[in-house]
Amino acid sequence: ILMRRLHVSRNAQGISLVTQLLYLVVCLTRYTDLFTNFYSMYNSIMKIFFIAIEVCLIMKIRRSDRDPELDNFPAIKFLVLPCLLLTFVHHSVDGSFDQLFGWPRLVIQKFLWQFSIYLEALAILPQLSLLKRYRVVENLTGNYVFLLGIYRFLYIINWIYRAHNEPFYRHHYAVYVSGVVQVLLYIEFFYYWVISK
Repeated sequence: ILMRRLHVSRNAQGISLVTQLLYLVVCLTRYTDLFTNFYSMYNSIMKIFFIAIEVCLIMKIRRSDRDPELDNFPAIKFLVLPCLLLTFVHHSVDGSFDQLFGWPRLVIQKFLWQFSIYLEALAILPQLSLLKRYRVVENLTGNYVFLLGIYRFLYIINWIYRAHNEPFYRHHYAVYVSGVVQVLLYIEFFYYWVISK
């Protein structure tokens, strides 16, 4: 939908480049196992697709007419660093760093995966901030943000389903909390989106 929106409008007004860069960081840190663990062809293709689509979106946004002064959310300071700190705290508490010398690749992958979970929950903030500054939201942009929120809501339902139906499914409570936080961030947007419809 976002690619279509960029193509139809021929501009990136109201689309946050910062959010797309954060989503690229999420993909790159979450899929570090792409070349070390093979789960299935589908899994590998989807991971490569997600990374490629983010790169294409970022390139398209950078080449489009946009207003960078409005899309200036301080993501490093307010999103990336706090997520890194929270991940360090999480891994210090659960003892993951004690294993650092035994299986460093696995610990690093687990650390980066956890970081990506926290960052994904907050990555939409620059986009929501930009939409508030613009006040007028194009239909395709609104639908794109709405579907991102629905995606996260369905992800939570998927976790609940897997917890009840897969015998060896491990609960990741940090994932659950991050998912709920992300859905809560969308509440105000959902309200205005429904009103506009």
